[in-house]
Amino acid sequence: MEVVLQIVLLLVGFVLLVKGANWFVDGASSLAKKLKVPEVIIGLTIVAMGTSAPELAVSTTAALKGSNEIAISNVIGSNLFNLLMVLGVCAVIHTVSVDTNILKRDFPISVLITIILLFATNSSVIFSKTIFNGKMNMKVGTITRVVGILFLIFLVAYIWNLIHAAMKNPTEEENTKDLPYWKCFLLLLVGIVCIVGGGELVVSSAKEIARFFGMSETLIGLTIVACGTSLPELVTSVVAARKGQVDMAVGNVVGSNIFNLLMILGVSSTIHPITMVMASVYDLIILIVACLVVLSFIAFDKKINRKEGIVMIGMYVGTVIFAILR
Repeated sequence: MEVVLQIVLLLVGFVLLVKGANWFVDGASSLAKKLKVPEVIIGLTIVAMGTSAPELAVSTTAALKGSNEIAISNVIGSNLFNLLMVLGVCAVIHTVSVDTNILKRDFPISVLITIILLFATNSSVIFSKTIFNGKMNMKVGTITRVVGILFLIFLVAYIWNLIHAAMKNPTEEENTKDLPYWKCFLLLLVGIVCIVGGGELVVSSAKEIARFFGMSETLIGLTIVACGTSLPELVTSVVAARKGQVDMAVGNVVGSNIFNLLMILGVSSTIHPITMVMASVYDLIILIVACLVVLSFIAFDKKINRKEGIVMIGMYVGTVIFAILR
């Protein structure tokens, strides 16, 4: 009965995270509109951060509790899920087109940050024989506070670059809800409470479930927690794909992945240095390979077609099976 209760609490936590993120984005976007902040800046900053709020809540809570394996595996797992499963499902529903700026600027930045993270934790292990014969739970490196602070500085520079580019090429959007001030602040407050509370529930219940089934925190963070916290991106992208509005699907995924790496790991490791185990090193390498494969798909015709989408979904399934069996 105890494990059933923990599974229920995990699901409740996911619902709170998703609903909280939605309410926070609605409240913040409407408030920014009332304060005459351009729509495009709202989309590039508030909405992007809002969709990454579940991952931030889970990883920060895990860092505060010293559950470092959940913090790092949640980010890696979410990025893998976004890149392979979310984009893959969208491509199966409708061919996904890719903006030139995404291909030339954002996608390479995403790959570069992932590679930097791999080497910043402990570059020597990449060339060491231990990566082939070491135990999966063996400590091989640490994401230090210095690395976390540098990631946050990179995040500020990235946002500034996005805003600068957006101001040079402004676009008009009318999607933001016009809400009264009291409702904006209410949505912000309720959204933050749900995100924090949901994050607490997800981390606590995930640890108990992992302990009950003898699973590592790395595995449950990479799979169950990562998939759950990526629900906002999945739901948004699938709905857009069904409507044939998939032009920004790649941008949403790549942008979210960059925010996950820079903001979430930056904040989490600044609060508490994050220990890297061998399993996370493997997962980072898999993420880099996945990025390069997807980049190769879109490099020539700036599209991801249905066959490529099926390959990407298959890659994600294979990754999860590998994570379970190792």
